[in-house]
Amino acid sequence: MDRRIKLRHIEAFAEIARHKSLKGAGEALGLTQPAISKILKELEDILGASLMSRGRGGVELSAEGAVFLKGAEASLSALRQGFDGVTRLKAGGAGALSVGAMPSVAARVLPLASLKFREKEPETVLKVEDGPHSFLMERLRAGALDLVVGRMGPPATMTGISFTQLYSEQVAFVVRTGHPLCGERRLAALRDQFVIYPTERAAIRPLVDRLFIAEGVAELPHRIESVSGDYGRGLTRASEAVWIISQSVVAGDIASGLLEQLPIETGITAGPVGVMTRAEEDVSPSAQLFRAGLSEAVSELGLSAL
Repeated sequence: MDRRIKLRHIEAFAEIARHKSLKGAGEALGLTQPAISKILKELEDILGASLMSRGRGGVELSAEGAVFLKGAEASLSALRQGFDGVTRLKAGGAGALSVGAMPSVAARVLPLASLKFREKEPETVLKVEDGPHSFLMERLRAGALDLVVGRMGPPATMTGISFTQLYSEQVAFVVRTGHPLCGERRLAALRDQFVIYPTERAAIRPLVDRLFIAEGVAELPHRIESVSGDYGRGLTRASEAVWIISQSVVAGDIASGLLEQLPIETGITAGPVGVMTRAEEDVSPSAQLFRAGLSEAVSELGLSAL
């Protein structure tokens, strides 16, 4: 490795790639745009290659830049693990594990898995961050998260990511108790209804789109897009909305009678839910214990991989 390459070069390059913007990277690192540009130019001069180019959609990686990014992200992740290890030793064994949780697991599987993990490693501080698939994948690649739990996304979003399946689930169409559509089996009946629809960044969005297209429903004009569990739950219980969401998010609400699931066939939306980590990188002992807790939680809840 060229000794002229410093941590500031790697951090700046990784942030530019993540934000696709020199300005955004500068704001994230507390630097001005000219300062970020200078650091990038230094790195390119050292490597003797152009790593990025500016286009209408923002900064784009060159072929050399894409290759260097993999190494840069791995280096930053290794450094974070080293810092965490030192912090753990100084604190008498206490460390931290950062977990990303998609809506499909945040409400049901993750709480039980967290309790299982605390039984195995009570000194480790568990940091849980929720959000849609694409956002959490960006955080995972950047090294801000140790692992992500949720639905596997489309192939294009899984580059450089290792996936281990825990179980499989479908989406559910739910309404408040006493809703006029209770018992409705026809997807076409939702064409003019008020619908809470998954956002474009949600892992279930392509599957839900495909379901509606297969049933000849091309447009839902009266819809709000969200994957927030709290928002969707509150709006559904207070209105005539039909909420389209992963089954695990609303399993407890359905069991307690707070919401009712429409008997619409959703087999086409079935997809794997599991653990995502950075490929070609060793999983920490804490992450391995958390994965074990997830497996135990899935077993206790009776969830199936079929």
